[in-house]
Amino acid sequence: MIGDGFENIWFVGCGNMGGAILQAWLDQGLDGNKVTVVKPNASALPGGLQSQPDYPEGSSPDLVMLAMKPYQLDDVAVKLAPLVHESTHIVSVLAGTEIDILRTAFPDAGKILRLMPNMAVTVAKSPMILISEAEDAELKAQMNELFAPLGPPEWLENEEQMHLATALSGSGPAFLFRFIDALAVSAAVLGMNKAQAERLALAMVDGAATLAAESDLNPGVLADRVASPNGVTRKGLDVLDADGRVNALLHDVLKAAMERNREMAEEAKA
Repeated sequence: MIGDGFENIWFVGCGNMGGAILQAWLDQGLDGNKVTVVKPNASALPGGLQSQPDYPEGSSPDLVMLAMKPYQLDDVAVKLAPLVHESTHIVSVLAGTEIDILRTAFPDAGKILRLMPNMAVTVAKSPMILISEAEDAELKAQMNELFAPLGPPEWLENEEQMHLATALSGSGPAFLFRFIDALAVSAAVLGMNKAQAERLALAMVDGAATLAAESDLNPGVLADRVASPNGVTRKGLDVLDADGRVNALLHDVLKAAMERNREMAEEAKA
């Protein structure tokens, strides 16, 4: 059962991402009685749960999910830090907030980890990007079990990689959505009904992603396999490939997002 090993889970904040993780856990069978959501203002929560403005009294939590806004960390730490101890692991989804800053905020906590999911947790298909401040095989196995139902866990070798991983996986769905929309808009301009063009673009991407995931071949090789010499697909690929334009465009997209994530980390330190 998901959540085994964690009997007392606190969510601090529960916005879009925190709510998506909580909903996905509940959908996968997490016992809602194990969860406490702490946030200043009451709002609708997954599973019919009710938030509360204050932290529970009594035993410390086993797991704290930091899911508020990054700028709220200092205010949260004032009340939360005295309540967590070495038996409390902290998982942060705060963009740009590095482990050193989290450790300073919560000096007595157990292991501190960063998590970068994307909104595909709602369909259990988000890469769950993780980094821990220290190697711990038992904790890693626990976290894999906890997060695998929401998508494949991917552990980074060092925290610096989180900037690029955030750009690629965290922001990636938005980039793909823009690409799908551009295909549909272009098809509409060329003469197709817009709604039909959107359906075709979505179905095509869904099928192509499944094929790529199940294939042993690199996606670049798959693209060339689809394209017959001098055929329809090859003519389209020639446009994408001319002067490396698609590679250059996506390089610039990822670089811009990565650098903004790095800037946010510097702002958090300041």
